[in-house]
Amino acid sequence: MALNINGNSFDLPNDPRTSLLDFIRREAGLTGSKKGCDHGQCGACTVIVNGERINSCLTLAVMHDGCSVTTIEGLGTLAEPSALQKAFVDHDGYQCGYCTPGQICSATAMLDEIKAGMPSDATDDITAAPTLTDEEIRERMSGNLCRCGAYPNIVAAIREVAGEAT
Repeated sequence: MALNINGNSFDLPNDPRTSLLDFIRREAGLTGSKKGCDHGQCGACTVIVNGERINSCLTLAVMHDGCSVTTIEGLGTLAEPSALQKAFVDHDGYQCGYCTPGQICSATAMLDEIKAGMPSDATDDITAAPTLTDEEIRERMSGNLCRCGAYPNIVAAIREVAGEAT
């Protein structure tokens, strides 16, 4: 039984009660994903599992045997940041930075959802391809909270990467 995190294989924990977040932080040593509320309400722990964003505090590591997990560390490096990581810096899409890893993981998966044509509650016409309005971005990112209030800058960073006018 193993878990693939950012391309590296890790044996699953002996304790089946270990959350995916605690496993990522403690066993894999990847501390980018944050424990904010530990109740799935803030999104600071958001990671991408098999292409879908999830709150890693709400799931157990053993439930993801054989899955591919991507954390903020798997999206880019200091030398080669992902397009979203660079845009967050360019648009000051962070202040204290605590929520930023979860915001960027969520935004990465959100852009993939839009490319796949997945509608949201803010999508006007669910039979047409979603348009990337500010309202659409805010709805899709609503599970990720920023106590500093950097939301306009986060939206601008996402719009830039999506190729929309900021």
